[in-house]
Amino acid sequence: MCLCLVAVFVSGRARGDERGKAQAKPYALIYGTVFDADGHTVYGVTVKIRRATEKKARWEIYSNHTGEFAQRVPVGPGDYVVWADVKGYKLPDGRRVKAGPEVNVHIDGDERQDIGLHLNW
Repeated sequence: MCLCLVAVFVSGRARGDERGKAQAKPYALIYGTVFDADGHTVYGVTVKIRRATEKKARWEIYSNHTGEFAQRVPVGPGDYVVWADVKGYKLPDGRRVKAGPEVNVHIDGDERQDIGLHLNW
């Protein structure tokens, strides 16, 4: 009885590992941090990403408690535009911020590109 259960468990794990490897697709990663005008990281800012050839955002994510965000994108080559959307956003102290400049990102392959988004007063 015990031997049968071990055989089923081992064969099931082996099959699961094979399926996991077959489903894993390569990707590139755009990783960044959102900063306010004083250089402090900012939580909860909407970050939008689009392909450079498109007009509308394809991905929308939010900065986490340390101001960081990450988005998987297809393996390059490819060009992307990243920006902060701060419409209606207020800092915890009540101050409003303005969006800083857009950041252009170039991806060559399955790599990680680190960027910073800087907001203005």
